Amino acid sequence: MGFFPDSPRATRERPPRGRRAAVGVTAAAAGALAVLLLVPGGEDTTPRTLSADEARRMALAPFRAYEAGPAEVTVRLPPVGEETGTVTVRAIVDHRLRRAVGACEMVDGARTSRVLLSWDPDGVAEARPRTPASGGAPGRTTRDPAREVVTTAAQAVRRARALEPGRWTRRPYSTSPLDRALRLVVSVAADRPGDARRLARSGPLWLREEQLDGHGYGVFSGPRATASPADPSPLTYWIGAGGDLRRVTARVTPGHYATVDFVAARVATGVPGTPWERR
Repeated sequence: MGFFPDSPRATRERPPRGRRAAVGVTAAAAGALAVLLLVPGGEDTTPRTLSADEARRMALAPFRAYEAGPAEVTVRLPPVGEETGTVTVRAIVDHRLRRAVGACEMVDGARTSRVLLSWDPDGVAEARPRTPASGGAPGRTTRDPAREVVTTAAQAVRRARALEPGRWTRRPYSTSPLDRALRLVVSVAADRPGDARRLARSGPLWLREEQLDGHGYGVFSGPRATASPADPSPLTYWIGAGGDLRRVTARVTPGHYATVDFVAARVATGVPGTPWERR
């Protein structure tokens, strides 16, 4: 079982009509949340159960995220455990392909390191900058995409297309905070709306209204693994009036939260295939 709930694949067969109410990110989330702990925000208001309209809005959010792609996303992680630096990933995610490509920047004081990432539900591939090879002709400069600084999502996609498959190192997900956040990016969407009634019964809460970039969003805690108030949801969502998903936060270790911001939708840059495989 993954750390974060996985959404239904876009390519799967549709279930019979009588089972469709049970399909969607809501059911998957309820099953996976038992392994997580997250105290939802909301210091100024008392959390309450959802109204019918709020449940419909929340149930629609995974589908709106699916429709909005390819979309630009930013992942931020604070220092965790013995780590003293911050991590920022700027990426393009395509929820139809369940794949993302991005530039990861790790800043620890005056030291900055970068790595190119490509990931899907099964794992992560990394391409790190390398030093110039020795033995080249004197005074001759070879343009190497892997040694160029990549800081934006669009640059990351272009670089991913340019690199040879052998430059990538593919690995399964670990339990690191970064990998947990990356997996969340490709698991929040679904190819159809969830069942609002089923969602409401799984224990999400309305927390508050909040402004982001001049726009109002409802802040919701996610479904709970049990009905007990002592078993809080691990996820918090910022959802617009029309169901658009703007932000998700998740607790990755005690007291530390990953923030995933969907900062732009319908970007012109698509996500390449699996760049670590031979083309």
